[in-house]
Amino acid sequence: MKTAYTNALILTMLQDYSPFIGTLVVENEVILGVYEGTALPITVDQKIDMSNKALLPGFINTHGHTSMSLLRGYADDLPLQEWLEEKMWPLEGKYRREQIIAGTSLSIAEMIRSGTTCFLDMYDYMDTVAELVEETGLRASLCRGCIGFGDDSLRSRKLKEATDFAKNWNGAAGGRITTMMSPHAPYTCTPEYISQFIEKAQDLRLPIHTHMSETAREVAQNVEAYGKRPVAHLDSLGFFDIPSLVAHAVHLTDDEIALLGAKNVKVSHNPGSNLKLGSGVAPISKMIDAGIRPSLGTDSSASNNNLDLLEEIQLAALIHKGVTQDPQAVPAKIALQMGTIYGAEALFLDQDTGTIQNGKKADFITIDLTGTHMQPTHDIVSHIVYSASRNDVVDVYVDGKALMVNRELTTIDEEKVSYEANRSFQELAQR
Repeated sequence: MKTAYTNALILTMLQDYSPFIGTLVVENEVILGVYEGTALPITVDQKIDMSNKALLPGFINTHGHTSMSLLRGYADDLPLQEWLEEKMWPLEGKYRREQIIAGTSLSIAEMIRSGTTCFLDMYDYMDTVAELVEETGLRASLCRGCIGFGDDSLRSRKLKEATDFAKNWNGAAGGRITTMMSPHAPYTCTPEYISQFIEKAQDLRLPIHTHMSETAREVAQNVEAYGKRPVAHLDSLGFFDIPSLVAHAVHLTDDEIALLGAKNVKVSHNPGSNLKLGSGVAPISKMIDAGIRPSLGTDSSASNNNLDLLEEIQLAALIHKGVTQDPQAVPAKIALQMGTIYGAEALFLDQDTGTIQNGKKADFITIDLTGTHMQPTHDIVSHIVYSASRNDVVDVYVDGKALMVNRELTTIDEEKVSYEANRSFQELAQR
């Protein structure tokens, strides 16, 4: 079936993109044509009017832990290590499958409502997360994140779980699910353990993902333990010799930025979480100058405290102007690409998604242009980045399937999800 989405203001996210009034034609899950103007040169089965809406690729969240939404607001205003070691990890240790279902479902509903069509999740119980992704229609890159504490048998069990998950689910849900290997971080995993993940990623021909250089304390700890900063440490292990994505990358030197650029390492910038935890501000403008195309992630809603990628786009466009005292540090056009095509590149999915063009998967959203805060309509890119909110997202499609239409979710029961999240947290807190 061919469906035409007509009279939309289309933002393709291709290089030097400019919005234009046009029509998007989708056949099954693939974009068949993108036509400028009101004329439609092909015959279609149905037309859906998108007047007064911007149509653009869905947002792509390149780092997060969806099940942690149950812990939203549980332990705020603390430094990262105290927040992790004294608050998060003890409660997460009590998680069971029920909490994974409740937390992930809550996150999926929030992400759809705010225009995210693809996300990365790094956590435990990943088979359950994958099942929920399959049911609800999102696209996802999933990895069983492994902390290397404990004895050899525990580490081996975790590595096997991560490997089995990666093999079993890669390409599942009609290709909507892809997988990565993921040691948690250099400060939680020994060099030997990280090397085992690198070897498995090479064997499976999969990318690898980790946290890196999130705080100054973490960098100092790495130097004390191994004599090297995290970038040099991971590079010496061969981490960057395979397709790799690092989250945060806040505390980097100019030489480290140059190395990451030369190795084509992907970076997930998490401005909201890094600001809230007091971790610092990543040197994004320097990364861009070095040829890196940073993507955006929310991290978990326990440290953010939401999964609103449009908010991350806005933060990325604003905070780097202030830090560098340069209003051109991250222009609006680049900030929007960071949340779309750069995100697809970071997850190694840019052949399928991230832009509006023929042959790509039909992953797109629409944004309402009629609000007073979106007027006058002389620069829609500016308005989306600096003025719009997640409440302006109207429609969400993945693989050509509607996950939200006129602000109504179609694949998930929000009322039930909210009820189960509250009930599940209460049970967790009582354990």
